Amino acid sequence: MKGKILLVVGLGVGYVLGTRAGREKYEEIKKAANKLWNDPRVQRPVHQAEDFVKDKGPEVAEFLADGAKKVVDQVAGKKPSTTTRSTAAKSASSGSSNTSSSK
Repeated sequence: MKGKILLVVGLGVGYVLGTRAGREKYEEIKKAANKLWNDPRVQRPVHQAEDFVKDKGPEVAEFLADGAKKVVDQVAGKKPSTTTRSTAAKSASSGSSNTSSSK
């Protein structure tokens, strides 16, 4: 549904910007768009969407913030452990090669 609305809006904007019919046609389109926007059948879902966002917005924001914190913790946690493992592996391989060469 959102895609259809965006398509219609995009077509309308494209027509208005691309038309050479002049100011009269622009005013007709503007009047029709205002009439459509102010239609109770359009405003009812708009108000429902606004209410939904007001109710769920803080929950979504908190969820996203928690998820972002987890990702940051995972990334921060992996970098030191990966570096430590690489360093430890290099030390171990260096130590084993030194041990082999000294024998």
